[in-house]
Amino acid sequence: MELLDESIVPEHAREVKAEARAFADEHIAPNAEEYFRTGEYPWEILEAGQDAGLVAQDIDEELGGRGLGLEAMLAIAEEFYRADAGIALTLQLASFGAEIVEKYGNDDQHEEYLRPVAECDQITGLAVSEPQTGSDLAGMTTSAEKDGDEWVLNGEKYWVGNAVEAEWLTVYVKTGDADDRYSNYSMFIVPTDAPGYDAEHIPEKMGFRASKQGHIEFDDCRIPEANLVGNEGTGFYMLADFFNHGRVVVGGHGLGLAAAAIEEAWDFVHDRAAFGRDVSEFQAVQHDLSDMLIEFERARALNWRAAGKVADQDNAGYWAALAKANSTEAAVECAERGMQLHGGRSVLSENRIARVYRDCRIPVIYEGANAIQRNLIYRQR
Repeated sequence: MELLDESIVPEHAREVKAEARAFADEHIAPNAEEYFRTGEYPWEILEAGQDAGLVAQDIDEELGGRGLGLEAMLAIAEEFYRADAGIALTLQLASFGAEIVEKYGNDDQHEEYLRPVAECDQITGLAVSEPQTGSDLAGMTTSAEKDGDEWVLNGEKYWVGNAVEAEWLTVYVKTGDADDRYSNYSMFIVPTDAPGYDAEHIPEKMGFRASKQGHIEFDDCRIPEANLVGNEGTGFYMLADFFNHGRVVVGGHGLGLAAAAIEEAWDFVHDRAAFGRDVSEFQAVQHDLSDMLIEFERARALNWRAAGKVADQDNAGYWAALAKANSTEAAVECAERGMQLHGGRSVLSENRIARVYRDCRIPVIYEGANAIQRNLIYRQR
């Protein structure tokens, strides 16, 4: 069954899509069950992805990357997440937030921080959420205060990919107290070996077990003034633009998971008998599978249309929110139907459908919960 066909993919992104599929078939899918069971960080697969030119390659060619655009990153996401969401997220988080530094940072920051990531000598991450605050980007309390030629950070960040593993992070903190709450935030490059930086892995998650998130505490963490990205007070607007691109790619997370759920359910019902008949012969089963395909194809068409709109900066926030909400919810719908079609065997964690079901509950929350996406859809139309 070929669900993630290339016919909807722009021609310029088809080659990297084929590379991603070959890599996923060789490195991700065969190891998915083991990494889900152990919950270990897939260093070997990450390094293989770096060697294959499929990690951190949205960074510009002049800095050592491939300069892959949004549609190429979406094509990679579909293929990786179809194979396994946890390993896929590890691969895609290796450069998460680097795009902000590339777009708004200066040449010195590019050379010192971006080039090692693009050349796969380092990994990075983005710290936004806090223990008590997630989707409210203008409600974060972690702060940075100027002290001479340094900034001093205090507070906490949560759900940070690579908080423990990365060499540096892009960190979103409060630097002002203006009436316009959206102008109070700035972005900083924070090395993870900076004095006052302390991180630990958060407790184990129900899904995405091969991807590690951390809890960071900043206790008078000092960084040079030169580590401010762009202008003070513009962090919220940087992040909003960044998430427009990210939400399209997260839609790809949902599409890959939905495809995996459909594949598993299709194979299962065509290889099982009940009441003297092949399970696939029952009309109710056929309707369930048809509904899964309807959800998937509808979401994929919207997601790829949104990718083009966001790439062209055509009402990007609206289209990004549509794609993220629809595709991630399509994954949930397909996984739930897939679980039902598997019957009692669906609850065994050794089965792919059980892992997909656990995993698909997570993208509806990250990169802005889907309730927030609906707010954006309404306000930006």
